[in-house]
Amino acid sequence: MGADAQSAINEIFILLGLGLGVILLRSYARWQAVGFRRWEADDYLMIVAMGVYTAESVLASHVVTQYDGLANNGMTDDERATLDPDSDEYRKRVGGSKTQVPGWVMYVLLLWIIKAALCTMFLRLTERLGTYRRRIFIGFGLISVTWLVVTLCILFGCTPMEKNWQINPNPGLNCQPASSRINVFVTLALNVATDIYLLTIPVPMLWSANIKLWKKLGLIVLFSGGIFVMMAGILRCVLILANDVTGAQDGSAWAVRETFVAVVTSNVPLIFPLVRTWLGSWVGSFSSRKESRSGRTGVPHGSIPLPDRSWKGREEAYSSPSNAFAFTGSRERIIDPPSRGIKVEMNVEVNRDKTVGKDRPDSDSDF
Repeated sequence: MGADAQSAINEIFILLGLGLGVILLRSYARWQAVGFRRWEADDYLMIVAMGVYTAESVLASHVVTQYDGLANNGMTDDERATLDPDSDEYRKRVGGSKTQVPGWVMYVLLLWIIKAALCTMFLRLTERLGTYRRRIFIGFGLISVTWLVVTLCILFGCTPMEKNWQINPNPGLNCQPASSRINVFVTLALNVATDIYLLTIPVPMLWSANIKLWKKLGLIVLFSGGIFVMMAGILRCVLILANDVTGAQDGSAWAVRETFVAVVTSNVPLIFPLVRTWLGSWVGSFSSRKESRSGRTGVPHGSIPLPDRSWKGREEAYSSPSNAFAFTGSRERIIDPPSRGIKVEMNVEVNRDKTVGKDRPDSDSDF
């Protein structure tokens, strides 16, 4: 195995180790916040993602270690006709092509599991916000349908299945899984479309927050990791199509890089409060202090007031100050406060708070 191959293997497993570490840190943060008994669907989805991520990385490493990055692409018709079926190169090209098919399936499954986990997290955060919850349920439907479409394209874009590793005669571009145009374009289009849709859930809500601009931008960046995933996905497809000869190895390497970015950015919002606690004053605070002391609002501290037109006519259900919810640092919610607006609580416990409107010390609670 050459130096380039060894470098690729090192990168694959370093990224895998870091990615699994991020998921474990997120799991620890959730355990600290709510305990294992109160884990919810997105927490378990991330545990499943660990297994899928490992399988994807192992398949990507096989492309390099077992098959030297070869597949049934990047060959002229003459090369296909003259390649000896008993040769080592022929074996590697067939094996590499076979590995590409489950590699694509694991790559797509991992990305869509992460999307589902994000959607589930948003559902928990918007427990009482009907307007946003409708968007989230649409998101679940979009994720399910697009995952099914992409997976079926990978499995049935080339039929019969054996043509995916056919060497001679030329099986056609759609039967060269390392650089299949169907795989590349369908996956890219639906991956970007679902990421853009998921961004429309937290970003508008946070942008309308009644907080300082730098805090608002910080929160938006924290919840906008999909932008970086889209950039990595687009770059991956461009590199695959730009060089058909090295498409198999480039595709495997960039699949691992893209999924690593997806793993990290999707878990950062839940890890951030824990890291901020560890680092203390060295990390910028995204907390919102009790604004009622300055006479500006009656929202309890630990929350971000967000205007919500859908609240009109329904505020009487929460007219009593005793119906406010306190920030106690144990689970997260975005819920309707007593005033017109939305309250964002990260890592908080929902408890009755009878001290709304009374003076009490400022809190550095997250978000």
